[in-house]
Amino acid sequence: MTTLLGRVSTWHRPMMWTSVVMAGMAVVSLGGLALDDRVLLGAPIWLKPFKFAVSIAAYSVTWAWLLTLLQRGRRLAHRVSTGIVVIMAVEYGIIVTQVVRGRASHFNAATPLDSALFSIMGVSIAALWTATLVLTVLLLRTRIADPAARWAIRLGALVSLVGIGLGALMVGPTDEQARSLRDGTFEGVIGAHSVGVADGGPGMPITGWSTTGGDLRIPHFVGMHALQALPLLALLLGILARRFPRLRPDAVRARLVLVAGFGYAGLVGLVTWQALRGQPLVSPDAWTLLALAALLVAVAIGTYLSFTHVPRAHAATREIEKAGIS
Repeated sequence: MTTLLGRVSTWHRPMMWTSVVMAGMAVVSLGGLALDDRVLLGAPIWLKPFKFAVSIAAYSVTWAWLLTLLQRGRRLAHRVSTGIVVIMAVEYGIIVTQVVRGRASHFNAATPLDSALFSIMGVSIAALWTATLVLTVLLLRTRIADPAARWAIRLGALVSLVGIGLGALMVGPTDEQARSLRDGTFEGVIGAHSVGVADGGPGMPITGWSTTGGDLRIPHFVGMHALQALPLLALLLGILARRFPRLRPDAVRARLVLVAGFGYAGLVGLVTWQALRGQPLVSPDAWTLLALAALLVAVAIGTYLSFTHVPRAHAATREIEKAGIS
């Protein structure tokens, strides 16, 4: 896995510059959090630019690396990736513009300008998902020698694509908003990230995820960042394999990544189900806990089975190491 990282100088430059700019904007946003005491929908107004800056930086640097693995379609991938950079610049620019104006960027249709900006954001996120789909298809067709890295990258990209798509659950009008549109009492908001409660209520520290109702930002976030979590797991297993002989067989590490990948996908499904039922992440009911327990048992069994069939050559090597024969 470490050999797959390659030279950073070969990574997609527009994506890398985007990550650098977003790192700078994260610092600017921290300054805004410290110096600007304005609050929007119950949260510090600069919190959203900070979270988006961190997320975009992680997305950009990950894809900048993944593009170096492609063996076919590199020209198309580079063009699509440059387009993604433009899309993310527009999206983030609107978020910061609305912060400066003291207005909500998401779900805001209160004025023609607010509505136009939110519409642009809606088009941009659809374009981002489509562009990411193109990159994911190209990545799935790429041969990667190390099986653990191969499955980590493929599953990470697929789950991440689903996570981005889950953002669509937030943009439709709620039942109350639909009624207000019909009866002429519309208050300028279409869509919500909270389920069962109004946006802007009590939330968790930093993330702001609702502590009184469901929050669709949770599956969106968890799913999106499979793109980082699973490849990092494969990298960690490769490092640990140098010290722990049982992790040295490629097949063992690949099985562990497969178990983790399907477990991660199950977690995305679980938190989506929980949010859609209007249930806070920090207050799971019995059904959620039962589903979580079943998922953990399945992952534990899969992890155990990953070690049960070690290739003969590696088993013999381990026996030699135990006996102290060099």
